[in-house]
Amino acid sequence: MRFPSGHGDHPGGNHQRGDRPWRDERRGPVLALIGPTASGKTALALELAPRLGAEVVSADAMLVYRGLDIGTAKPTPAERARVRHHLVDVVDPAEEFSVARFQPLARAAIAEVLGRGRVPLLVGGSGLYFHAVVDEFAFPPTDPAVRRRLEGEAQARGLPALYRRLEARDPAAASRIQPGNLRRIVRALEVVELTGKAFSSFRGAMDLPVSRYRLTVLGLDPGPERLRARVAERVAAMAAAGLVDEVRRLAAGPLSRTARQALGYKELLDALERGGSVEDALAEVATRTRAYARRQLAWFRRDPRVRWSTLPPGPQLAAWALEAFTPEVHAVEGGAPRKGQEE
Repeated sequence: MRFPSGHGDHPGGNHQRGDRPWRDERRGPVLALIGPTASGKTALALELAPRLGAEVVSADAMLVYRGLDIGTAKPTPAERARVRHHLVDVVDPAEEFSVARFQPLARAAIAEVLGRGRVPLLVGGSGLYFHAVVDEFAFPPTDPAVRRRLEGEAQARGLPALYRRLEARDPAAASRIQPGNLRRIVRALEVVELTGKAFSSFRGAMDLPVSRYRLTVLGLDPGPERLRARVAERVAAMAAAGLVDEVRRLAAGPLSRTARQALGYKELLDALERGGSVEDALAEVATRTRAYARRQLAWFRRDPRVRWSTLPPGPQLAAWALEAFTPEVHAVEGGAPRKGQEE
């Protein structure tokens, strides 16, 4: 099976096929910067965007929430004033938010940015959110009544019983879902009930990605030791910046289940509600963040469109990314520079 590259089979845009010129009719360019948490995506995007005439479209599952600032490493107001960001601070923490809701919003943002002659730069580490935006796939149906019934069964009979049911009905999905993940187990069983098809059968667009856009994807992988150190530094910096107080403020109001499960918030909320140690909770945040980073890398490593760098954050990394992105930005309408590229 041949996978598409960033520009399909024709990375330059215009090619001859026999006597006829070939033109990629997909909209673009759309740039993307992906990788695990704490790999330096935000800082690099802020450096690149002004030089590329780009605006950031967040592909992060939690940056959509207002008030979840420190624990999500959200770009500061000053940074967002310098580089325009989309899909940040979209909903209140009390609202449920999903990838199905995110998909049309992100695609509309990309269309709006392109329509103004600017370049969309997707930035994030939420693999499902990224693929939902750039690839062609539809979401399986949902039914709140079925979901509530399955959640009730999990409470009455125990989550292991539901996980065994999933193993029997969809072994492929069960192998990808952790036995303690109530939300994903219920979702997989919900889809099986509603469609009669395995939940894993809907993964086609992720396993065989077909880009909607003229897409160029760069990935950051600083390596396990450097990433481990950066995660520790990030958690310590978040604690010093007031993460515990931020969580206390959020706990005073209604929190959706999705917001409550955010990495860094769940652990501290549990500790505050149960009288546990804040220090132990922060240590757990670091442990879970490292595990999450490994899962992010495993997810994105399956995508053959990604060009990877193992360079540490710094001038060399910025030069590499700029060299990779700039030809794609200029390969538009005969190479005319876009707005923001005149210098």
